Amino acid sequence: MKRPKEIVVQYLKELDKHLSELKSGNADSTFKIQDIASIMHIHPTHLSNTISEQLGKSPCDIYEERLMNIAKELIRTTDLSISMIARHLTFDPSNFTKFFKRFEGITPKQFRDLNAPKN
Repeated sequence: MKRPKEIVVQYLKELDKHLSELKSGNADSTFKIQDIASIMHIHPTHLSNTISEQLGKSPCDIYEERLMNIAKELIRTTDLSISMIARHLTFDPSNFTKFFKRFEGITPKQFRDLNAPKN
């Protein structure tokens, strides 16, 4: 396997590991590109450029997409309050609502209401 592909595979593995820790409530904060680059022992700019070249998306875009998937899953499948989900994902609740709305176009509460089981 060529080095750029190795970097992508390792990045995605570390990202998934971190997101799993976030989802289970075992992470104190969200990672920055520098954090993953440090784990991988490469420069953050090199990591960012390699991911962007290989996947056509920035590492931040990939991270935010996956984080949104986790947020939506938690909203749909748990009865945790939106603010508890926000804290679980290391967000301040008001920032979480802004983050969620920027991606989904609706607030987390509106998303929950739209995805509530039909009786």
